[in-house]
Amino acid sequence: MRMILAVVALCSAVASAALAAEPSPELIAYGKALVQSGDCAGCHTADPAKPFAGGKRIDTPFGAIYAPNLTPDRDTGIGAWTDADFTRAVRTGIAPDGSNYYPAFPYPYFTRMTKDDTLAIRAYLGTLAPVASRNKPPELRWPFGYRGLMRVWNTMYFRPGLFEPDQSQSAAWNRGGYLVTGLAHCGACHTPKNYFGADKQAQALSGSEVGGWFAPRLDGAARTGLKSWSAEDLTEYLQSGRNAKSHAGGLMAEVVVNSTSKMSDADVRAIAVYLKSLPSSRRETIVTPPDDAEMKVGQAVYAKLCIACHEADGSGAPRIYPPLPGNALLQSVNPSSTLRIIIEGVHTVTTPRAPNPGEMPGYAKQLSDEEIAAVTNYIRNSWGNAAPLVTPAQVAKARRQEP
Repeated sequence: MRMILAVVALCSAVASAALAAEPSPELIAYGKALVQSGDCAGCHTADPAKPFAGGKRIDTPFGAIYAPNLTPDRDTGIGAWTDADFTRAVRTGIAPDGSNYYPAFPYPYFTRMTKDDTLAIRAYLGTLAPVASRNKPPELRWPFGYRGLMRVWNTMYFRPGLFEPDQSQSAAWNRGGYLVTGLAHCGACHTPKNYFGADKQAQALSGSEVGGWFAPRLDGAARTGLKSWSAEDLTEYLQSGRNAKSHAGGLMAEVVVNSTSKMSDADVRAIAVYLKSLPSSRRETIVTPPDDAEMKVGQAVYAKLCIACHEADGSGAPRIYPPLPGNALLQSVNPSSTLRIIIEGVHTVTTPRAPNPGEMPGYAKQLSDEEIAAVTNYIRNSWGNAAPLVTPAQVAKARRQEP
């Protein structure tokens, strides 16, 4: 009888321990919010019917990498990982088998996350439906396929360590810094990279080309950055995908739909507060204006195809047709995003806060490379705008980026 009671007591203790180890609904909800803030689905979902099952191709200057399976499948996902395995992978870029991840997985940013936050993310991922989806090997040019090279890269460029709050700043500023430099990994797109794909730290958030688009400056540059934006402008943009100054397009539209529009009001506001505190990290480019002949050709194209929506003075209809005067992305040194929009057209991103759709047609078939270059130069250098000249060769390159 005593033995039976002992066994019952042991089973009860084991069951209680198991229940205690189960993540709470609050922890799971918090982990889901963190996953959305990190836009994890943006890379780890190739098939919308199989969220987080990986397989999405990520093109880099060194070749292609395929995002791995994050579902709790024990054979092909992370179901057999320990908490320590997951934390080490997220914060140091080292897989459970000891191999190194490539920095297309943004562990140089995630290293700033707390252990509690990484475990909250794991708790949420553990609630997903397991999907058997074997990870695809990378397709990198020689010699970048040798993962051992990542040890050298990490020695040179990876600086592990938590985000360090600045006690002289507000709680909102520190939360925004934690998100921008850590979980939300904004610099992965918006910071220029060196030859080896590492951030140019001295030019943090000063804009970079990604996948044929240009991720614009997020620093305080007057003409091409966020100096003219208020914290309210930034908050509205991140929550809805548009504001009185600009609309989200290309890759940023995906980030708004999958991530920032789902974040809490407090976190979006914190990001805005942090970004608005950043000074300009490098000087604006000195611009030589187009000659009169180029401007006349561009003005003729604008009058024929653009004026109906954007108006003669470029003022457009804010939050419907974005205004062109003072538009920071339009005046960026790199015109890739502007050219892609003119060539391919764009659909206005729709979000719960801005559900009304809009569309601009593409003009790839109607306009030559020379005409697209001319109208681009016209809108980039009219109404007080100033931006470097765009050439037909740049237009031809942008055409090759079409999906």
